[in-house]
Amino acid sequence: MALDWGTKRIGIAVSDALGITVRGIPTLKRKTPREDYDALIGLIREARAETVIVGDPRRADGRSSGSSRKAARFAFQLGRHAGITVQMWDEQLTSWEARQALKGRARAPGDVDRMAAVILLESYLEATKAA
Repeated sequence: MALDWGTKRIGIAVSDALGITVRGIPTLKRKTPREDYDALIGLIREARAETVIVGDPRRADGRSSGSSRKAARFAFQLGRHAGITVQMWDEQLTSWEARQALKGRARAPGDVDRMAAVILLESYLEATKAA
């Protein structure tokens, strides 16, 4: 499972058990931290996810940003609450790629976040298959 963490919404994508196909699922509109964790833990269990990837919004030069530190804190807490491995993964340009992929289509709030999560998970699966 991959999460495109944001302050207003969290884009979510899941893969099949073999890591071959990836699909986005409805974006989570942020509420309170507790409600967010509870909703995500429910989705993690439903998807039977073994690992969760959280996008790491680093700066273009690769350095950590304020958002990067907040996402890492979120990832740590999610892992603690869910009892699952949560790993940070470079999300550089995923939102831009998502906007490009959706260009010319009618978009609802959260569509870019969901597509960014799909791109993030595809990137992770591709990199881990090569390893």
